[in-house]
Amino acid sequence: MNAKQSVLITDDVHPILIEKLEQRNYTVDYYPEISYQNAIDCISDYQGLVVNSKILCKSELLTRATQLKWIARLGSGMEIIDQKLAKQLGIYAFNTPEGNSNAVAEHALGLLLSLLRNIPRSDHQMRRNDWQREYNRGEELSDKTVGIIGYGHTGSKFGELLMGMNIKLLVFDKYKQLSLDPKRSKVVNDIQEIQKGSDIISLHLPLTEETFHMVNESFFQGCTRPIYLINTSRGPIVNTSHLLRALDQHQIKGAALDVFENEKPLSFSTLEKQMYADLAARQNVVLTPHIAGWTHQSKKSIADWLIQKLDLFISNK
Repeated sequence: MNAKQSVLITDDVHPILIEKLEQRNYTVDYYPEISYQNAIDCISDYQGLVVNSKILCKSELLTRATQLKWIARLGSGMEIIDQKLAKQLGIYAFNTPEGNSNAVAEHALGLLLSLLRNIPRSDHQMRRNDWQREYNRGEELSDKTVGIIGYGHTGSKFGELLMGMNIKLLVFDKYKQLSLDPKRSKVVNDIQEIQKGSDIISLHLPLTEETFHMVNESFFQGCTRPIYLINTSRGPIVNTSHLLRALDQHQIKGAALDVFENEKPLSFSTLEKQMYADLAARQNVVLTPHIAGWTHQSKKSIADWLIQKLDLFISNK
């Protein structure tokens, strides 16, 4: 690449990303606090765009991106980009799920163990000098059946971590041809087998029209025994009101959530305020603020993967 080109970075990134882009003769404008409207107003000046989740790359922005050649999504979550329109406009869009897949998998395991062993509740009680040993007697993960729905970058990493913990693993992925160790795991043909055979179900899916509210009342009714639910993928995959009802009806033993249908508390409707307060009040629910992929290591790894994929795009061009 000879001619100087400009890249707009709209979110916090590891410094090595800026350094490597500049090494590749890019002028980098680093505005991690930029607003959506300001991004729209200036996007016509740029050939490259780096986004996380706050800048939606839909028609309003893309039609003004007259010089844009590529969009890089930090992490996964391609639902924020209108990929069909981007392709029509000749804009290459890619993401970097490889960069934080291990971080998400470790967090999912941490959530699961916290749920099974009552760790958050015990910690809260201990800080009040309230010793409740019998009340906090937990369950072991060993000998349980874990169902993983979605076996891409994060799902497979989570499966690898679980393999050392004496569990039975059921895996379903509609779009992947999978090959697993048959002695320790089983690939199933439909979600119903996950529902019927699992003690724990962990979601590792993209948000699409197909997966929106996939986990709903009928999903919980299809489970043959009360389950623990883990969601570190995308919040709208789970219908929150149906989740609360399933908790009330003991169709779920507990839930651990890192993602939510609305992740902007200042914009909560009255109903959303009630739902999330209800979730937070439950002792069999563990909540974290979408930090599963948020580690110091993943921040650098995402930058490395972004550069690697950008180099491939440039060389293949």
